Amino acid sequence: MVNEDPASTEPHGGPLIVQSDQTLLLEIDHPDAEACRREIAAFAELERSPEHVHTYRMTPLGLWNARAAGIEAAQVSVSLRRWSRFPLSESLLTGVAETMARYGRLVLEEDPRHGLLLSTRDRPVMEEIVRTASVVPLLGPRIDPDTVAVYRENRGRLKQALIKLGWPAEDRAGYVEGMAHPIRLCEREGFTLRPYQRQAADAFVASGSGVVVLPCGAGKTAVAMAAMASVSSRTLVLVTNTVAARQWRAELLAHTTLGQEEIGEYSGERKEIRPITIATYQIIIKKRGGLTPHMDALSEEDWGLIVYDEVHLLPAPVFRMTADIQSRRRLGLTATLVREDHKEGDVFSLIGPKRFDVPWRDIEAQGYIAPAACTEIRVTLTDDERMSYALAESQDRYRVGSTARSKLAVVAALCASALEAGEPTLVIGQYLDQLETLGSRLQAPVITGATPTAERERLFAAFRAGEIRLLVVSKVANFSIDLPEATVAIQVSGTFGSRQEEAQRLGRILRPKHDGRKAHFYSVVARDTNDQEFALRRQRFLAEQGYAYRIVDAGDVLVGDLTG
Repeated sequence: MVNEDPASTEPHGGPLIVQSDQTLLLEIDHPDAEACRREIAAFAELERSPEHVHTYRMTPLGLWNARAAGIEAAQVSVSLRRWSRFPLSESLLTGVAETMARYGRLVLEEDPRHGLLLSTRDRPVMEEIVRTASVVPLLGPRIDPDTVAVYRENRGRLKQALIKLGWPAEDRAGYVEGMAHPIRLCEREGFTLRPYQRQAADAFVASGSGVVVLPCGAGKTAVAMAAMASVSSRTLVLVTNTVAARQWRAELLAHTTLGQEEIGEYSGERKEIRPITIATYQIIIKKRGGLTPHMDALSEEDWGLIVYDEVHLLPAPVFRMTADIQSRRRLGLTATLVREDHKEGDVFSLIGPKRFDVPWRDIEAQGYIAPAACTEIRVTLTDDERMSYALAESQDRYRVGSTARSKLAVVAALCASALEAGEPTLVIGQYLDQLETLGSRLQAPVITGATPTAERERLFAAFRAGEIRLLVVSKVANFSIDLPEATVAIQVSGTFGSRQEEAQRLGRILRPKHDGRKAHFYSVVARDTNDQEFALRRQRFLAEQGYAYRIVDAGDVLVGDLTG
């Protein structure tokens, strides 16, 4: 039971309205709004972000992640009381406390006599779960009224089943060490762990599994390398594509004691299994005759650590693999835990809870990522384009609106202005025909999924070297591509309302600039279409991190006036 502080029941003009359905309304123009937002983001998720009032919701998964990160229900209560404009109801605070108390009511532990056990100090919970059809096949014999054996191979699937029942288990069963392999960091001039990177690595090592959430450009690879050095065992690193795999390899060679012969690439082009193996998600889920031979081959190795880069993109088949290797330490890296398939619960149960998270603006304030200005530019379609949009089938309207030719002049004007100012620029989109048209008009190279890996690497290297100042890229550049020189990103189309894609695209330009200049992220949107609606949805995660989109008319861009 949460005790009411009588003084806290008096309205005090705070920026937050706490509602009985566990939604939180934040008045963003209030002078305390930013301080409030930073606190509630630890346990609440942003749902809507119109101009003046942002809506957050406290969900069970958000509260369990907070609890796993060491935040107590009393701390949540204190935050809500501190910022609430009106008195809080006892029932709401009790509901939050009871939800958070569900995490860890069931515990997985290793017993020297009986093996893997599920235990509880709340017997009715145990009676409930041992009578649940989805759980029974995963359990072994009952040891005593509060303890039941678990078939070791079912460790991951049991945690998935329990979280769906609303009883997330705390996994204290430990991990196998894996085959030892010495790894040390080479901290020298130009590379040393930042304080938050060390804290993130330490938080992971202390727990043995879980997710580290850091902004794009904040050095998640360095966190992984520090964790690898602490564990010093054979390590499997899973990445989004071959270009990312080779960037990881270069980072490991530059900043650790590992040599060329110790690092293998397992991709569509190479099949090397070495003490440190970097594999792509695509190759390990590739099937042959209904089987997954590459996944099976990698699963047989004695890994001590598995690193999941961009864990928010983890394909469903890799969840199945991960369910089978719960005895291995698992580190997930991401800029956002948002998944558009709503499988955040699977990340929680199979990779682990969130172990470390720093708001983007905090890292920016420390100078480790560039400050960014976000601008939405609204384009008015021609009469013909409006008619084409109106006559399109509902499933085709987004493509029709987002690829309207009226956007081309705006993008060209933005690129001309950026290049004149010496700003290396990326034009990013979803639809290949639109990108090819832009590449032709802008006389810029185009990189898509069809671009051979060697050509991608050549173009990215030329961009880093300043030989190319403008690239047109598809979603293949959304993730794990290190382009620190990029200062301007222009988004012309996206994956409908994908919040994580918006965050990743902004992340392409957040590496700190040598001259301290600001990054600029432009989203070019067709007015009065669902392109505009999806843009608002995509912006939600960045709004939660404290970024605000300035809205300007395309006419201002075409006459060279972006002052607003």
